[in-house]
Amino acid sequence: MSSASHSRSRTSRYTLGAEAVLAVLLVVLPLSLGSAPTWVHGPLVVLAGLAFVLACVGAWRQQRSLHLPPLALPLGVGALLCALQLVPLPPGLLAVLSPEAAGLRDFVLVPLGLDGPRPLSMDPPATWRELARHLAYLLTFVAAVQVCRSGRARRRLLSTLAFTGAAIAVLGLLHALLGLDTLLGVIAFVHARPPLVTPFGNPNHLAAFLGLSATVSLGLALSSEGRTRAVPYVLASVLGGTGVLLSLSRGGIAFFVFGMLAFALLWARTWRRGGMVLLCLLAVLAVGGQLAAEHLAAELETADSVEELRQSKLQQWPVLASVARDYPLGLGRGAFESAFPRYQTRPVINTSTHPENAVLQLATELGVPGLLLLAVLLWGFGRLWRREGLGAAELAVLAGVAALGLHELFDFSLELPASAVAVWVALASVARPEDRQRAEAPRGHAPLRVLAVGVALTTVALVALVPGWSTLERAEAELGALVTTRAPLAEVRARGLVLIDRHPADHALQDLLGLAHVNAGRAEAAEALAFANRALFLNPVDAWAHRVAARALLTLGRRTQAFLEYRLAFEAGDQALMWSEALGRARTLEELQALTPETARHVVTFASQLQRAGHQERILPWLDWARERFDAAPEAARLWEREARVRLERRELAEAEAASAEVVRRAPDALSSSLLRADVLHAQGRGDEALAVLEGLGPRFPGNVERAFALARLQVDLGLTRRARESLQQVNPLVSNSSQRAQLYILEASSYEREGLRARALESWKSAVRMQPSGSLWFKVARLHESLHQFDAAARAVREGLLLLPEAQRGEGEAWVARLEAAERQRVQERRRARGGAGAEEDMLLRALSAEEDMGAAEGEAP
Repeated sequence: MSSASHSRSRTSRYTLGAEAVLAVLLVVLPLSLGSAPTWVHGPLVVLAGLAFVLACVGAWRQQRSLHLPPLALPLGVGALLCALQLVPLPPGLLAVLSPEAAGLRDFVLVPLGLDGPRPLSMDPPATWRELARHLAYLLTFVAAVQVCRSGRARRRLLSTLAFTGAAIAVLGLLHALLGLDTLLGVIAFVHARPPLVTPFGNPNHLAAFLGLSATVSLGLALSSEGRTRAVPYVLASVLGGTGVLLSLSRGGIAFFVFGMLAFALLWARTWRRGGMVLLCLLAVLAVGGQLAAEHLAAELETADSVEELRQSKLQQWPVLASVARDYPLGLGRGAFESAFPRYQTRPVINTSTHPENAVLQLATELGVPGLLLLAVLLWGFGRLWRREGLGAAELAVLAGVAALGLHELFDFSLELPASAVAVWVALASVARPEDRQRAEAPRGHAPLRVLAVGVALTTVALVALVPGWSTLERAEAELGALVTTRAPLAEVRARGLVLIDRHPADHALQDLLGLAHVNAGRAEAAEALAFANRALFLNPVDAWAHRVAARALLTLGRRTQAFLEYRLAFEAGDQALMWSEALGRARTLEELQALTPETARHVVTFASQLQRAGHQERILPWLDWARERFDAAPEAARLWEREARVRLERRELAEAEAASAEVVRRAPDALSSSLLRADVLHAQGRGDEALAVLEGLGPRFPGNVERAFALARLQVDLGLTRRARESLQQVNPLVSNSSQRAQLYILEASSYEREGLRARALESWKSAVRMQPSGSLWFKVARLHESLHQFDAAARAVREGLLLLPEAQRGEGEAWVARLEAAERQRVQERRRARGGAGAEEDMLLRALSAEEDMGAAEGEAP
């Protein structure tokens, strides 16, 4: 044997090193919180570059050429497109290539003095990160192709993927068995509550990764020599499939089953073992389905799967298509999160970070070149699919990747390195040179030349991470901290302009700068309005922009316009601002009218909040106006009901009766109408008639808790305390929450107090405060303790109530505690004097009384 052939037959230690680095990537990325944190990109680039260098050196030592399969082309071109999107363009050329980007520059950046050349990307730091990520994938894939020339190395890498998925599934099962809702009992997911706690916070991403690993595990099991060696892979496949089912990801489960069936059909060409594939598939579904059956049933009961899919994902597809039309060259790879709010037409709780569709992801971020890139990628995958002589492991890889790719039509797991690296390493095991190619004359690229290119690409990727370190979250947090601490306006503005230059499409930065100018007073209010206007250009349903505009307009004295902005903020989703700020600042009926929401459903809530805000003089004129405006709406009856309640509070009984009659006319069958009628009759002194109304509702509303509470309350007022407790007892099993349970105990306590049974009333008040702790309830408990001469227990109850009050309101309560403690000390001293001067019989009697009182005090210690 010649030295050349001998060198090719042995695996270089450098190639083994590259294999080890790739294995580390397969293990570390999923464990790093599913590779969701941005800091993962640094280790990814370093390890990918190291694997590439070691693979090139190994190929050179083995005197082999480096094979670059067609699938490497989309990765390289994708990185090139990212780089082109980062090239600063003069305004004229930018207007030709991307009119939307030029329009954003002219409206948002130029007025701030940021009039220099701009790239195509709407969020350059995100595109820099994507450039680094694409280069890392390219380096990883080429290194894996070189490593997978060895059959043993190929199997070891696929085994690493299989057992990593199994380990993650086991980790999730252990968390479920131990009842842990935080990762390792320490890490809590802020924006997610995954059904199966693993490093993947998103259950769809977990299902995608485990689906691929489980399918690969099954292929490795069927390609094993002997049943003993196949057992670990079968177990890994069952564990991975169980994890998919327990993730409760409907799309993940559906495409996992598709992948398994696709593999079964592919492997059925060799029919001798095709039955084994189906048997393993049934085992996975049986075991996993048994464990997840209860959770899956609950998940399916919550919503119709098809309807939920249409509402949550398919509904956005036309909007995303319009984004792609507006940006034919893309809005920038990775810039979707920053730029998409401009196209939102309704308020949303969470910002969409991805389109959750791979085709639309590339169409929006890379434009037409992205779609061409996808076509090349599918062509390369099709070439692999048509290869002959593929074994079970390779067929499992193709089936698993195909299933994951279809899953990407409704998800974005490939946008994170964990699943993406797993896919590219798995594909490398199929894209390796065929055996007959290796037997022929060496073809390909010289390893040392490719090594130089790889080092250069690694350097570019590392450099790209420097500007890519800035994220929307970090930028907003940095500027928000300056605004919150009331830093000098010049400092805030200077830093804000730097951050806006980095993230020009981020509306939140405009909001924060606008808020800083509002805080600076009247002199900067006009500039604050300009920032709010730019924020609304970037996000038409930005509630914070309306908040800034409202405060600025108030500062400028344009009150009516300000309250219109408050209303728009409410309609954009910031309802708390309306109740906590806007209502308190309104002074006239016209301002309240400007604040009033456009929808009748919200007007009813507005009326309730208006009364709580203390607008007693203006609430009746406003109700007259609101009833006239929304007279045709079904909610008009609720407005009449609100007027009747206001009239009752003012003891305007004739007007309250007239309003109640109108409510009954408009909503005769509503429970609230009858309850209002009973309250009006009771206020007029016609308690028997009110009682008859409420008792007559029993057949129509059997077991209704609200009706039972109203009846019991009236019965207590009329002195029918035992009947009140009977009414409460009838609905006791139907009480569904702690608030209702507390109300039940309060009514029960009131009935006992009406009878003079203070000890029983005390127990009911204690139960109420346990259900719904509040200062007023603790003070009620304290008063009953005090009336029973249990001063020590009363003082403890007052202290508990004071803890629930603001410090400014604690003065009177602290004086009460001091008075109770003084009374307790006096009682103890009197007892001691009595013990010293009385006989043995009297002493024994006092001890018994003292023990009884102490027992009562001890009962008060556990409210």
